[in-house]
Amino acid sequence: MNKFIESIKNIFAIEDLRTRILNTLFFIAIYRLGVYVVLPGVDPTQLKTGAQGLFGILDTLLGGAFSHASIFALGIMPYISASIVLQLLTIAVPYFQKLQKEGESGRKKINQYTRILTIPIVLAQSVGFIATINAEAIINPGTFFTVSTMIIITAGTLFCMWLGEKITDKGIGNGISMIIMIGIVSRLPGAIIGEAAAKGVNKSLIFLLEMVVLFLVVMAVIVLTQAVRRIAVQYAKQVGGTTQLDAQRQFIPLKVNAAGVMPIIFAQSLMFVPAIVASVWQNQSDTASYIGVKFSDYTSWQYNLTFGLLIIIFTYFYTAISVNPNQIADDLKRSGGFVPGVKPGRETSEYIDEILTRVTLPGAVALALIAIFPAIALLLGVTRPFSAFYGGTSLIIMVGVVLDTVNQVQSYLLMQHYDGMMKSGKLRGRTAQPISIAS
Repeated sequence: MNKFIESIKNIFAIEDLRTRILNTLFFIAIYRLGVYVVLPGVDPTQLKTGAQGLFGILDTLLGGAFSHASIFALGIMPYISASIVLQLLTIAVPYFQKLQKEGESGRKKINQYTRILTIPIVLAQSVGFIATINAEAIINPGTFFTVSTMIIITAGTLFCMWLGEKITDKGIGNGISMIIMIGIVSRLPGAIIGEAAAKGVNKSLIFLLEMVVLFLVVMAVIVLTQAVRRIAVQYAKQVGGTTQLDAQRQFIPLKVNAAGVMPIIFAQSLMFVPAIVASVWQNQSDTASYIGVKFSDYTSWQYNLTFGLLIIIFTYFYTAISVNPNQIADDLKRSGGFVPGVKPGRETSEYIDEILTRVTLPGAVALALIAIFPAIALLLGVTRPFSAFYGGTSLIIMVGVVLDTVNQVQSYLLMQHYDGMMKSGKLRGRTAQPISIAS
């Protein structure tokens, strides 16, 4: 505890870090205030609460902005959609592949294309959002309300995008991820209070047990997020003038879960298809009716089995497009590095690909289990709002953003010769350093 207090003092002793943290808190406060600003022409007292299904997940990620019909109703999500589209284009379209290889200038162009693509996406999604507002809540429905709401929601998303970029530039951590995490965390206190009230005094021991299980699940997600398989890399001796540099031994860190949270998002978006299709034929077929019922209930074993299999498939898919063994092998060859016992070039690429395939399987299975754990928690008696924090997209995003932010704070402390917030943050005793993976 004393070490933690000392670390907090060290953090605020560094002027640049202190300023960045205060800037981050300021930008977050602006975002949270905007969540409670209701769209003009909407009566907040008539809004329906407790969104379910995909809208419920979206509302959780947005911190309640969706259900409040806020000016930030779609938040940063259209920008995330545009980012995913551009990432896929860098795999399929040669022009974007070339941009990706141009370094900083190419990255800036891709970011600019992402911002531009965000506008039509948010305009299209705003039409769908307007359709979800119940008619009683709209004071004066009509063309003017629709058009003005589309403009306001688009402006709100662009403002959230600007806030995220400002947090990245002037604050601490990744701004876009930080905004999503804050939206998720804002629901946690209410969920805990609601769970405690539901259990009451008579079941306080069960509530404590649920908190212990939640802690263990968080620890499991941290392990999954941080787990890497290291591939040893040897660099030959180099001679510079009259100086001879000894061979260096480094490693390539292949993450067990290189795909992150994306497989869950992709799988979740597809899980609504069977229920929608079955609803069209439910009056004509008992089978269609059965499928519609089972896939509308995310606690059914049919739903969770399909969900888990889709996550495993998408984990392999997203890992394949985000980690390129051929490019890693080429980068190693150009820099004079090699994997001991493996020939440079094609054999190195095949070796990396084989290891990546092996480590992805346990990562994919673990990710699937974490994704379906909220359904298990709900079946075991945990309330719906609190069960969402037992896994799935929310928990993985929270853990990932917190770890990334802590690592950045650690870097600032170590650069200023302060001890980090955790003992594991000290660099003493490390004999090998990781090399970057170009995706």
